[in-house]
Amino acid sequence: MDQRGPSDRTWSLRLSGTTDVVSRSRDFTRRALIAWHWLPGVGDNGREAAEDVLLLVSEVVANACLHGGGPRALVLDCSAERLRIEVTDGNPAPPVRVPARGPNAREQPGGHGLLIVERLARRWGSESGSDGKRVWCEVAWPPGIRLPGQA
Repeated sequence: MDQRGPSDRTWSLRLSGTTDVVSRSRDFTRRALIAWHWLPGVGDNGREAAEDVLLLVSEVVANACLHGGGPRALVLDCSAERLRIEVTDGNPAPPVRVPARGPNAREQPGGHGLLIVERLARRWGSESGSDGKRVWCEVAWPPGIRLPGQA
């Protein structure tokens, strides 16, 4: 079930009890980006920014699947300065970056999710609570794309 917030600037998707959560989250995010005019994109910058957002969503949702007991919700929240991606899960332990695994690390799958998030996001972090955590990351709002609700 998806919901839109005030002025369509906040979109949320409940993921608890669903299957194929990474694909569902990417599809949901793609619909939001289309509604916000990131796609098909305003030039190459909008298209590249949208691809980065889709990859970030994939990574934080997949991390919640692998390490957080499964994602509970995805929230996309935009402002004039940034788009914030938030994923909640039931594990209060903060995310842990996997240390470098030596010269052959590139040949080994997995363990690169937070590295991707660090490289693509302007900022990221997590907030733990008694019933789980929220992992969030932010990207800059692309120039030339109007916010939802702007004339």
